[in-house]
Amino acid sequence: MTNTTSSAITYSETDKTAVGFWLYLMTDCVLFATLFATYAVLHSNTFGGPSGSELFSLPFVLTETVLLLTSSVICGLALLLAKHGQAKLAIVCFGITFLLGAGFVGMELYEFAGLVQEGNSWQRSGFLSAFFTLVGTHGLHVTVGLLWLLVLGVYAWRRGFSRTMLKRATLFTIFWHFLDVIWIFIFTFVYLIGAQQ
Repeated sequence: MTNTTSSAITYSETDKTAVGFWLYLMTDCVLFATLFATYAVLHSNTFGGPSGSELFSLPFVLTETVLLLTSSVICGLALLLAKHGQAKLAIVCFGITFLLGAGFVGMELYEFAGLVQEGNSWQRSGFLSAFFTLVGTHGLHVTVGLLWLLVLGVYAWRRGFSRTMLKRATLFTIFWHFLDVIWIFIFTFVYLIGAQQ
């Protein structure tokens, strides 16, 4: 009797966590949809300043994209390894995911710093305000994801992948893939289309 109640409570708590996480992701979708809509309205408001075609370096952004997409593939592999009892390999793969994600954030900060140094900060035009807000919000999400992954990795290193840790790793992997999907939209609508205008 006690065991049944205990497992029912555990299931209920897991259910609440999953529902809460999916609700969070839905609010993030609304946030990014709003930022994309704002960018769509302001992308041509350069106020006499440079447009995307003058500012964006597609090879640089493509390298960023490859880093993030590769990190997502390796993150998925890490989760599969963890679920199959390969804890050490899973931690190594999560470590590679972290390094690739950190490389992505580093490149994004480098791009932002270069734009600001050239006098093209978020204050120069509506286009640049929308650009910095959209891309910066995504970068902030990646940074939070890296902190989450760091904590997850430390716990996994010390305690292994228990059922609870596997659930946490699964939620993190979904979040990381979600950021990839958002970046693909940014890469397409901001950089690819912007570089041609």
